[in-house]
Amino acid sequence: MRIVFMGTPAFAVPSLERLVENGYKPVAVVTGPDRARGRGRAVSPTAVKEAALRLGIEPILQPESVKDPAFADEIAALEPEVIVVVAFKILPEAVYTQARLGAFNLHGSLLPRYRGAAPINRAVMAGETETGVTTFFLKKKVDTGAMILQWPMDIGPDETAGEVHDRMMLLGADAVLETVRRIDAGPVETQAQDDTLATPAPKIFPEHCQVPWDRPAEGVHNHIRGLSPYPGAWTHHGETLLKLYRSRRADGSGAPGEVIETGARLIVACGDGAVEILEIQQQGRRRLDAAVFLNGYDLPVGTRLV
Repeated sequence: MRIVFMGTPAFAVPSLERLVENGYKPVAVVTGPDRARGRGRAVSPTAVKEAALRLGIEPILQPESVKDPAFADEIAALEPEVIVVVAFKILPEAVYTQARLGAFNLHGSLLPRYRGAAPINRAVMAGETETGVTTFFLKKKVDTGAMILQWPMDIGPDETAGEVHDRMMLLGADAVLETVRRIDAGPVETQAQDDTLATPAPKIFPEHCQVPWDRPAEGVHNHIRGLSPYPGAWTHHGETLLKLYRSRRADGSGAPGEVIETGARLIVACGDGAVEILEIQQQGRRRLDAAVFLNGYDLPVGTRLV
């Protein structure tokens, strides 16, 4: 089977590896351009390009724009039977229609819930106890195509978005392999999405990450873990930006954002109840356990975080 695999971040790597391990080595990989990354801003390849090089896959295409007609011509020249998309850009019809048996995407939710760019973060932020993966055939409107398979997974009450991400990328790899096997065996049974049940999962911007201390403790806890480790929930102590990465519900009350216990534990009041902050980071410093952080940072009882 002639497969073209498209993906960029680490989330897509297990899917690529699983295909190769099971005899579905892609005839080409498409990924993002090499970019300046990390603190040193050294130019480096994407995680998927590194994996493709290690797995001996060529060619590796790195288009600056997937809308460039020349890119569609390159894909057509590969004569793909299937295009597999895992954490990649939105493809134009001129590209995904080149696949004779169809192009499918792996999405990190149980569609039609959480359509959009940030399904894992948004599900955890909303306090969901279940999410999952869906594979679906691409169509013009994003995340709306006919579903091939759906596999659920639980979300733990204190689990962060990063932890859900890491488990999901392994479940997703199995889903990608099973989807390719179903297409290979053909014909594939699909299920249409019920658009009336759709919920959005839009991209998250920094202004969405401020801790909403006026919410009940459960909502504050979900906000913190749903943005951990990236992009990170934030709050201000005076002019100092603090990022919060892990929390748990705690007893106590006070004005929203008021520090009500400090020292061995850092407990902050919410609109109803309180949360204990377990991991915290001062801007420009390392991420620390709260007790260690408080050894070197003065945050007295009565302080208001905003």
